[in-house]
Amino acid sequence: MNDKLIIGYDAKRIVRNGTGLGSYGRTLVNDIAADDSIQLRLYAPDEGRDDLRNQIVNRQNISFCYPSHSVLPFHKAAWRTKGIVQDLCHDGVQLFHGLSGELPIGIRKSGIKSVVTIHDLIFLRHPEFYNWVDTKIYAWKFRQTIREADHIIAVSECTKRDIIELGQVNESRISVIYQSCAPRFNVSSSQGEEKKSSRYILSVGSIEARKNILLAVKALPYLPEDISLVIVGRHTKYTDQVTDYAKANHLDHRVRILHGVSDEELPALYAGAEAFVYPSVYEGFGIPIIEAISCGLPVVACTGSCLEEAGGPDSLYVTPDDAEGMANAIRQSLHGAEGRDQRILHSREYIRRFEGRDVASQVIDLYHSLIYSL
Repeated sequence: MNDKLIIGYDAKRIVRNGTGLGSYGRTLVNDIAADDSIQLRLYAPDEGRDDLRNQIVNRQNISFCYPSHSVLPFHKAAWRTKGIVQDLCHDGVQLFHGLSGELPIGIRKSGIKSVVTIHDLIFLRHPEFYNWVDTKIYAWKFRQTIREADHIIAVSECTKRDIIELGQVNESRISVIYQSCAPRFNVSSSQGEEKKSSRYILSVGSIEARKNILLAVKALPYLPEDISLVIVGRHTKYTDQVTDYAKANHLDHRVRILHGVSDEELPALYAGAEAFVYPSVYEGFGIPIIEAISCGLPVVACTGSCLEEAGGPDSLYVTPDDAEGMANAIRQSLHGAEGRDQRILHSREYIRRFEGRDVASQVIDLYHSLIYSL
């Protein structure tokens, strides 16, 4: 007799997204899988990318599940939106966890308990950063999901406040459970190789207007000439705006943009930097901040959303339009700056609350409370 809990997961982002939602899902699933009393079934519309799928640990209590007859993109989308419920019932799934803000239609009616992780509501809070049609689709999915969900995980207090205000959701239905970063980021900045030949500050994340990396570029003239900015992220139209500004202001020799950086290469880039900058206008959490602190870097970020939650009281924060303030904070974060080492030490203590096993245990406790509730 199998007495294991059977938990289903929306694994689309796990097998398709290299960062962000994909990283969240892979890290959480790997940490939960250490509990042998849980059988994890990962439901994805297809196998996705081999390199991402293979980041899931090879354990007997983990299995991937794909639709048997959905080969066309439309059929795959329909399966994930609704058809998956039939498979969940057939497989004896007791609880389904939507890892990326979505749940299938009909999950509540099926009797299967459900949890959804909502990372942010930026499309409602700052729709100016999105295509108009996309905001309408995202808003519809959000409202459909909160109707289906038995419980909601918010990845920050900021996101919880947004869910309550913008979704009119009762606070009792929401738990704040922070996300953790992958263990590969537990390296020392002394292990970085690039700093031997160059000094740089680092930023990681999609290069888009909301991420506001242009603020860090504008800060460069106020910093020592030998300090450059390395930006890691997906190319967008905003990338061209950043490079055009750098060229027009004779800063292009100090701005290096990297696309397609692998998971294996990224920790070394963190470790080789002198500081990490994350000038985003609005975030749901900001996992790159945790990654940077794990690698021993001081962090400079922006006020106005949840970044103070991620970075803690010993990181430095400026308003999203203050280039001189950004430069001053970066200057305080460079090698030799007074108080730098102490701030790094205190920040590393602060982020212990985001360690994987602790996060996973909170999620598992939530599963139990829902499955065994009267």
